[in-house]
Amino acid sequence: MTGKAVWQNLAQSELDAAYDQAAYAANREQILARYVVNSKHCRKRLGPPKRFAYGGGGKEGLDVYGTGTANAPINIFIHGGAWRAGTAADYGFPASLLVPAGARFVVPDFDWVQDRGGDLLPIADQVRRAIAWVWRNADRFGGDRDRLFLSAHSSGAHLAGVALTADWPKAYDLPNDAIKGALLCSGMYDLEPVRLSARSSYVTFTDESEALLSPMRHIERIACPVILAHGTQETPEFQRQTNDFAAALIARNHDCTHLIGEGLNHFEILETLAAPDGLLGRAAIAQMELA
Repeated sequence: MTGKAVWQNLAQSELDAAYDQAAYAANREQILARYVVNSKHCRKRLGPPKRFAYGGGGKEGLDVYGTGTANAPINIFIHGGAWRAGTAADYGFPASLLVPAGARFVVPDFDWVQDRGGDLLPIADQVRRAIAWVWRNADRFGGDRDRLFLSAHSSGAHLAGVALTADWPKAYDLPNDAIKGALLCSGMYDLEPVRLSARSSYVTFTDESEALLSPMRHIERIACPVILAHGTQETPEFQRQTNDFAAALIARNHDCTHLIGEGLNHFEILETLAAPDGLLGRAAIAQMELA
């Protein structure tokens, strides 16, 4: 440690690095570029996704991959990007596994935090509204709303974790068990250390948003089985966040599976969601009970 500890045993510079993936993944830009290229290849094979609006905002639309048999299970993927980057089009590549296996793969767009003056609360609401729209409109694209699952990565896993703790009946007029299972990879589940890090330079954290948007503090509201995953080459904080969230769920006898990607960094692990023999691909197929 160099300097005074600001979070557990981490000095400020160490904490900042622990929430900066570039500090631990030298190949970050190459892999992000690969996401985009592989998503384009996926669209060439499967055809362009259907585009639907889930709200009136400029970014409030979602891509739906998959056609064919009606009443297919649905996987909604919430993308990452440190809350300030990424589009649905960049994250279509997991459809290359899930659609041929029989699912509809849905990727929502939502605002970046800089679009909202640093406020994460309206973005969390967008994600929940996108999920609610999919549940209500599943028959429009051949999906089965009674088999709706979430998958997510990085800051998207944070937003998906927040969605799992929503009061669905009261706030969105959905059943409490609308989401049947979730696969959250490399996320953040308690915002206290994030607030202390350099991410506070572009996110306007408040006591209210920290409390409301920390899934770790609302575990009792989670109503579905959860799979949590991280890579061994991720930052120490991203590993700890997943480890602590998994331990807290398991301590409550919640249905939780904890997966560890040996030798994988924060960006490499997501690519396994598109591989039938990949860590996340196997988990998603099993959770959704697909062939």
